[in-house]
Parts: sequence; C-alpha cells; structure tokens
Amino acid sequence: MSDLKANVEKVIGHEFPPIHFQYTERDVCLYALGIGAPADWLDQDELKFVYELSQSGFKALPTFAVLYPGKMIDVLVSGRIGDIQFNPMMLVHGEQYLEIKKPIPTAAKITCYPKVAQVYDKGSGMLMVTNSSCKDENGEEVAFTQSSMFIRGLGGFGGERGTSSNENVPPQREPDAVHQQQTLPQQALIYRLSGDINPLHADPSMAAIGGFDRPILHGLCTFGFVGRAVLKNFCNNDPSRFKSIRVRFSKHVFPGETLITEMWKVTDTKVIFQCKVAERNEYVLTHAAVELSG
Repeated sequence: MSDLKANVEKVIGHEFPPIHFQYTERDVCLYALGIGAPADWLDQDELKFVYELSQSGFKALPTFAVLYPGKMIDVLVSGRIGDIQFNPMMLVHGEQYLEIKKPIPTAAKITCYPKVAQVYDKGSGMLMVTNSSCKDENGEEVAFTQSSMFIRGLGGFGGERGTSSNENVPPQREPDAVHQQQTLPQQALIYRLSGDINPLHADPSMAAIGGFDRPILHGLCTFGFVGRAVLKNFCNNDPSRFKSIRVRFSKHVFPGETLITEMWKVTDTKVIFQCKVAERNEYVLTHAAVELSG
C-alpha cells in the first residue's frame, strides 16, 4: 500500500476542532456586497440585504451560512490535512451543498463541527469531502454544509473513485428565467474580506502557480451570485423560502466577467439551474439545484 493511500485511509472520519464563528450585522452586509448585492440599491427589497435599517426589514442572504465553517480555509491554505500534504495553489472547489435548517440570524455565535466524510481517487487528483454541522448557542442546528475539494496532482493512489453524479440536469426546454449580472473587476478582493484568504484569488503570482494568468473569483462568490438569482426569481427575495442549494464548480470565473444564470422550475419545490460566463460562453456552475420550502 502506498504511503498516500495509507494516509488517506487514516484521514477519513477525521474530526477537526470545532470552529467558532461570531458575526454581526456588518459582516452580513459585507458578505452581501461581496456577492454582488444589491443589483439595484434603490430597490428596498434588495437594499434589505445590505442596510440594517431597510424599510423591508434587514435580512441575511441564505447563502451567508456557507461562511460558518469558513475557517477551514486556514487548514486548506496550510497545505496539510492529517498526514496528507499538498500545494494549496493546486486546490480547487469541486462541489458545494448548503442546507438551511432554521432562519439565518443577522448576528449570532455559531459553532461548526467539521469532519472528513470521504476521500476519492479521481486519477488526475484527489477529491476530499468534508461535512459540517453548524449550531447556535442553544445547540440547535442552523445549517449543514458539505464541501468537495479537488486537489490536482494527488490522484492515482489506488483509492475508491466514487461515482459521478448526473443529477440536476436541466430539462430540454427554454429556461423559465434567466438572470444576468456582471461581477466587478475587484469582486474577489471584496469577497475575500468575508474570510477566504486564499492568495489564488488576490495575488497574480500565486494565481500563476495554480495555472491561471490572473486571480480567479472564489467559487463560493459565484455560488452566492447564483443563489441570489434564484432567490429573486423564485422566492420573491424571501430567504425563508430558500431551503438548500447544491452546485458543481465546472470552470473558473475571472473577476469582471458577466454571470448568466439559467433556471428551470421542475417541481413546486425544486429549481434546477446552471450558470455561464457571457465573455467565454462557458458554463462555470452545473448540476445545480435549489430546494424551496413547500
């Protein structure tokens, strides 16, 4: 058995120390700005995500909860999980799932309990899946997240490959809604203030090590943009109707590019969507869906 395979087997099930995340209304506003809100700041129904005195009542965007276990980025940037070592510039976000268990408060103290759920050998790289249950001060679960991280170059160790999901494929018809918004050239620099400090998104020299000619946008920033698109088009900007979101990160986005989110309501409680960048006509998020509350 290779040393890498042995190290992988040891890390599966590994529980990380609890992550404590305390935030205020200011953090909620900063996150919203980081994911492009408000598209129209004169619209009170959008202003409510960035202005605590909004006439529509201040609300946290539902995807804000993806920040709860965000300190895991410190582990990833360190380039070591258990006895597995890697170059953090070779790491990209594969998939993300977020389930909202109760309304996201606009200020709170949250504790997350992350652990390695599985590690797969994808040949060209390693896919590491981590689960995090996030609870409030009363011990009630507020959100559950699952992140799949792909580490390029660490595949071929002889581990389980896992299955390739073909769920959430759009139906063969025109979308029910299409939402377009251009990201800012400095979008990644704003989003990183919410906690993801990976230099891949800020430093051109670090991006070059990862094989990019300039810094790329955080996957979770794009995740927030598309979450807002579904929220606006199918939830009337009401976060209480937003139950969960799942996406696959298929390609990178460069700050300044225009995101086009195509959406299909396939049941009363499910919206399938995909997102492409207009400038390259390439899909960057696929196999994606939002579950709505009934």
